[in-house]
Amino acid sequence: MIAAGLSDGLDGLIARHFDGRSELGAILDPLADKTLLNGIYVALALVTAIPGWLAALVVGRDLLIVLGAIVIRHRNPVYQPRPLLVGKLNTFAQIVLAVCTLAHLSNYIELAEQIDALIVGVAVTTLASGLGYAVQGLRAVRASEPDPA
Repeated sequence: MIAAGLSDGLDGLIARHFDGRSELGAILDPLADKTLLNGIYVALALVTAIPGWLAALVVGRDLLIVLGAIVIRHRNPVYQPRPLLVGKLNTFAQIVLAVCTLAHLSNYIELAEQIDALIVGVAVTTLASGLGYAVQGLRAVRASEPDPA
């Protein structure tokens, strides 16, 4: 997990430094990040380190965001979803929970109480960010509809 995070940060740094940003990279990088995090959540749920409902909530939210963006872009090809602060907070909370759970499972440190609190935090921020992105998507759909005249 640490190696994945470091390589992702290095990739972003190199892209910015050498002006190597691309439209494809702007799509694939967050998709790869979410795939990794979702995979970790599914694996942690399979070994019952986190509740299955939480993994389903996290994966389901990401699927709805991706599918929603695809549908909206079909109607409005220039639509670019904006990152929301609550979405960034959610991603941070998800990463912290994953790292703490992995550290706890390795018997490196006792974090059972913190993990319980983080599960609640991840659930709340996942729901809030999902709602935020849904509102953003609905606004984009309304903005792309022709005026009835």
